[in-house]
Amino acid sequence: MKKAILWISGILVVVLLAVYLVGVFFLGSIVKTGVNRFAPQLTQTSVHLDAADISPLSGSGTLTGLAVGNPKGWSDANAFSFAKIHVSVAPGSVFGSPIIVNEVVIEKPEILYETKIISSNLGDLLKNLENATGGGSHPSSSTEAASAGRPARFEVKHFSMQGGTVHIGLGVKAVTVPLPPITLDNLGVAEGGITADQLAFAVLRSLTTEVAGSAAHAATQLGGTLGAGAANGAKNGWNSLKGMFGGNK
Repeated sequence: MKKAILWISGILVVVLLAVYLVGVFFLGSIVKTGVNRFAPQLTQTSVHLDAADISPLSGSGTLTGLAVGNPKGWSDANAFSFAKIHVSVAPGSVFGSPIIVNEVVIEKPEILYETKIISSNLGDLLKNLENATGGGSHPSSSTEAASAGRPARFEVKHFSMQGGTVHIGLGVKAVTVPLPPITLDNLGVAEGGITADQLAFAVLRSLTTEVAGSAAHAATQLGGTLGAGAANGAKNGWNSLKGMFGGNK
């Protein structure tokens, strides 16, 4: 009897281990496939995620090598490059709604900021996302189609981006400046959860205005290096973004 119990217990352990390993492999694969398939529909640019490693038991994981291309009309370089994104999700919440994301931490992002008089690559990227999300207030049809039903909703308790750099312009006149830390708390909590579209819009809006503000400040300080046109372009781009989203939102 004891041997039978031990034998059955051993089989259960092996099965559970196999389920865990399969879950680790396929969960990361699902996230990677989802990002690479649906994100370009929102940004109207190239989007590529190299890998996703997520534990189904702890809910923690890391996304590696996320790159977002520039919108049409700008250089072929990437607008954003994120080497690593650390995510922590409340494991039990993935089966309900909203999904509770305890923390998202982006380390050392690299951001390219290009301007043309009153427009910028980041401003155009944000407009693309705004059009896809209905101004950030309604889920997009692409998200609804992807979920084959009601879109998943999220609450993000804490979002932070740190150690970032902003590359202003291209070529020999390009200038690199540090990006101040960005922190956002309780995204979607008041609403009882927001869709992935709305979440992306909220984060990108805050990031874009912060980047444009840093670029405008740098252009003012380094006007002799960047030239008056670049300085005015950065300032006008920042003012345009502030006006688009209502001041300092």
